[in-house]
Amino acid sequence: MTKTDITVPPNFIRHIIEEDIKSNKHGGKVATRFPPEPNGYLHIGHAKSICLNFGLAAEYKGTCNLRFDDTNPAKEEVEYVESIKEDVRWLGFDWDDRLFYASDYFDQLFDYAVQLIKDGKAYVCSLSADEIREYRGTLTEAGRDSPYHTRSVEENLDLFQRMRAGEFADGSHVLRAKIDMAAPNMVMRDPTLFRIRKVPHHRTGDKWCIYPMYDFTHCLSDSIENITHSLCTLEFENNRQLYDWVLDALNVDCHPQQIEFARLNLSYTVLSKRRLVQLVDEGHVSGWDDPRMPTLSGLRRRGYTPEAIRGFCERIGVARRDSVVDMALLEYIIREDLNKWAARVMAVLRPLRVVIVNYPENQTEELEAINNPEDPGMGTRSVPFSRVLYIEQEDFREDPPKKFFRLAPGREVRLRYAYFIKCVDVIKDEQTGEIVELHCTYDPATRGGAAPDGRKVKATLHWVSAEHAINAQVRLYDNLFTVPNPTEAKDGRKFKDYINTNSLETLRDCRLEPSLAGAAPGSCYQFERVGYFCVDTFDSTDESLVFNRTVTLRDTWAKIQKARQQQKKK
Repeated sequence: MTKTDITVPPNFIRHIIEEDIKSNKHGGKVATRFPPEPNGYLHIGHAKSICLNFGLAAEYKGTCNLRFDDTNPAKEEVEYVESIKEDVRWLGFDWDDRLFYASDYFDQLFDYAVQLIKDGKAYVCSLSADEIREYRGTLTEAGRDSPYHTRSVEENLDLFQRMRAGEFADGSHVLRAKIDMAAPNMVMRDPTLFRIRKVPHHRTGDKWCIYPMYDFTHCLSDSIENITHSLCTLEFENNRQLYDWVLDALNVDCHPQQIEFARLNLSYTVLSKRRLVQLVDEGHVSGWDDPRMPTLSGLRRRGYTPEAIRGFCERIGVARRDSVVDMALLEYIIREDLNKWAARVMAVLRPLRVVIVNYPENQTEELEAINNPEDPGMGTRSVPFSRVLYIEQEDFREDPPKKFFRLAPGREVRLRYAYFIKCVDVIKDEQTGEIVELHCTYDPATRGGAAPDGRKVKATLHWVSAEHAINAQVRLYDNLFTVPNPTEAKDGRKFKDYINTNSLETLRDCRLEPSLAGAAPGSCYQFERVGYFCVDTFDSTDESLVFNRTVTLRDTWAKIQKARQQQKKK
């Protein structure tokens, strides 16, 4: 993927807002809101909505509220509320004094429901949930009026008050809007407005045992907060008719405009909260912040930056139709970001011992290494060099195939910032035949990586001094699923059947250059020739460092190997 592949598509919502400002609609004001339900952690799909709502408000000098849609106490927890606040702040946005909860409006919503009953626009229905579905009809058949559709205003008011008083069991009654059971839009076939749910609420405790439904709550909360542009994803497009009906039926002073945009779908993962809950509850991942999860806490723990997430959301744009964004774009953007400022270091993940037989024993010299070639201001550091080193196992082949230019018997390569070395002997385990050590010679005249006689080598390897290296655990993360769209399960399979069992590989005996001693949790580095890595924020300590791979570097040899493997399969 090249920079020419990355273009920022137009944002049609900007055009709507600009036209509204020109016509002085809403008095020229722009007020948006981000309204998460606190029943799980935010994921990268929510980041798109956060960036859109807060970003547009800032762009047009308006306001954006953070409002929790906390109308289902059975699934909501304070833990989720706090995590959502943390994620929004981490992304770089703030709601100032505009933090609201739908539960703030429960009394007002109840009063609105009473008004609808008095106006003959709502009634208490005593059908069971299954019966309500049966009466609703199908896409091709009109629904039927509930037998309770004709209850009098007085009876409805009495029943609704008794519902609030807790006289009835869950599911025995609901309050429904009285609209049209033959409406083409099934959302409009007398939708439920309130249901009985005898569950304590994380903010209101036992005060309520009836709770408003999302479609009733959302539009009225927008109206109460004087929102001008209510931005939501496409699955709510059919609900817009009900959004408008409720506000018109109650003749409220503020009638916001609902605008739908395409939700984010990302390849090789799932962004359904229901499915994410399954992954957590069933132990397929270690938790909501597992670095394989698409949650903001998981991405943060993996080393993704808020700048990269915001950049990603800007580049994918705001469309009117759903599509799937390739994970490669997100990886491209985090590489682009980290490349600018992440310090370069040397780390050997699968160590192979190398003894430089003509290097003086007990000698150590300090070599100068560049911290970041993209930013000269980051300066340099000293890296110790000694007789015994570690290189990557994959950087040596006893019988090298064509186009393998790294170390092999009799072959000379460059050690990064150091010298040319040549392999002169291969030491193997007598029982297993496994290569355990290489003996090499070095050319003292090539210090710094260049030969005075002008001879060239075709490969440069990273390394660490065995005497000075620090041990660390490194976790290599890959895509959580093996197919681009795991939700499109076929042949009776479920999305979980596509979980990648190799999505995490833990390496426990990695050797790192000594500059990484005491690396702070959350700090990011480029392991030269390997990838970008982040110090784990929970498991890493000064005594036992743990690094999470954020993203790989592009590897030419890996591409060649993959192409060969694919060719063999044909």
